[in-house]
Amino acid sequence: MAGYRRQLYRDDAVVLRVQKLGESDRIITLLTRRHGRLRAVARGVRRTTSRFGARLEPFGHVDLQLAGDPKGNQGSSLQSISQVEGIDLYGKRFLGDYPRYTAASAIAETAERLTPIEREPSLRLFQLTLGALRSLATGEHATTLVLDAYLLRGMSFAGWAPALTACAVCGTPGRHRAFSVPAGGAVCPDCRPPGAAHPAPATIELMSALTTGDWAYADATETGVRRECSGLVAAHLQWHLERALRSLPLVDRGAPAAGAGPGVVPPRAGAGPDVVPPRAGAGPANAGVNREISE
Repeated sequence: MAGYRRQLYRDDAVVLRVQKLGESDRIITLLTRRHGRLRAVARGVRRTTSRFGARLEPFGHVDLQLAGDPKGNQGSSLQSISQVEGIDLYGKRFLGDYPRYTAASAIAETAERLTPIEREPSLRLFQLTLGALRSLATGEHATTLVLDAYLLRGMSFAGWAPALTACAVCGTPGRHRAFSVPAGGAVCPDCRPPGAAHPAPATIELMSALTTGDWAYADATETGVRRECSGLVAAHLQWHLERALRSLPLVDRGAPAAGAGPGVVPPRAGAGPDVVPPRAGAGPANAGVNREISE
């Protein structure tokens, strides 16, 4: 457009993905705090003389100066990055750690899929993504727990949260034993469709703990319960996205417990097969991923 001058504006963002462009440039996919997901061109960042190429690697939290129309009404849909300052480059901490790197990749891919419209602000998802990457970097919780907590809460923001405390079909309250992804979560015996899964009660309780932020309960769970939880969460997410995530099959979920298959959970002492111990202290103010939600 003749006479159009590109506007300069600043925002902080999480780097989700990078793509090569030409001989020395890159297209950077960003999840920003105030402008949602957008793509920007970083000129010359693949040259060894680039001043800020290392700051634009995946999973980093950066402060940017961008050139372009923040609303995308004029000019190219691609913004241009003119200045970058690193706030916390989490990607450097994941390079030698395969489980954390693949979990971070799944988080970044999910964030991109949950923001289908560019430049649509999504502050809660930005805070959730940043908090999940920070939790992975500090190692305060198991990698798979952080990832599954992120996926469950991300689905909650999108309106796809699985029903856990009531039947997904008729709304009957209670902890129901069957779980159906097409039905939307846990289902009662009267509404249970053919092919519904029958996870261990502790698995449903773990999903609830990760959703509400009860990290004390989640950290104490066994490997078999976590693996079954991960399978249900991944299936539920990909059903609603209507496509598979390329990074999820690569996530290291850990080896199953000796003598137990991936869906077998050892019984807990003092609890019958239909008894789930109550949790205490659950709430959105707990540590870990939750702390970014309240910003």
